[in-house]
Amino acid sequence: MDLDGRKVLLTGATGGLGRAIAKALAARGATLVLSSRKAEDLEQLAGSLPGVGHLTVVCDLAEEGAALALLEQAGDIDVLVANAALPGSGRLDSFSQDEIGRALRVNLESPVRMTRELLPGWQERGSGHFVFISSLSGFVSLPRSSMYAATKFGLRGFALNLREDLRGSGVGVSVISPGAIREAGMFADSGAPPPPGMGTGTPKQVANAVVRAIERDKSEISVAPIHQRAFARFAMLVPEISGRIAGSAAAKAADAVAAGQTEKR
Repeated sequence: MDLDGRKVLLTGATGGLGRAIAKALAARGATLVLSSRKAEDLEQLAGSLPGVGHLTVVCDLAEEGAALALLEQAGDIDVLVANAALPGSGRLDSFSQDEIGRALRVNLESPVRMTRELLPGWQERGSGHFVFISSLSGFVSLPRSSMYAATKFGLRGFALNLREDLRGSGVGVSVISPGAIREAGMFADSGAPPPPGMGTGTPKQVANAVVRAIERDKSEISVAPIHQRAFARFAMLVPEISGRIAGSAAAKAADAVAAGQTEKR
């Protein structure tokens, strides 16, 4: 799909990844509907982007019914980039029932419901593109990640299976799976350093992957150094062995991330 002149709804727009994605899409000529919980940040972001006609919608996707209300306010769109996510690191028993509900609703339920709402119209006209921001946590079994991985495994599986249902329809589906990202994402947000030797990607690389996925109708793009991507594929095949390899270093890093994000759930 050529992004020039297309209308794109981007959720989680004011986070580090969201800002980079917004800039990359606007640079390709897209008109954006930017959504997050932060009204002032949304207006600042919209005003900084190239092009005209960008809209902002303040929305908390953790609230019941918010996802469909957002679509109503966005109007007719050509692309959905489901980027919004709540922190999910930590042991399961550290989450309250309310925090579990919020994480599931923002990270998984809202993208699914929005997709269901958009599908009939997009199928009828034979065009549109869904982009889901997942994570390499949708590949790997790691300590302190049961809640987060549940949403990211789920989102990745949803996207790849939906793509098969829509094959030949003219409607595209892509999933972007970042690994550790510097300047944005869980490590930057929590203030915790990534495990030594892991390496990191950048928000700009994630944004470029989103653009490439839409323009070239890519099914999945992983954004991470090659050794991270290789380990993720290995972990899919032998999760017990990969978990033992990751060991205490992964647990220590995850504990630090969880501690820095607990109040943001």
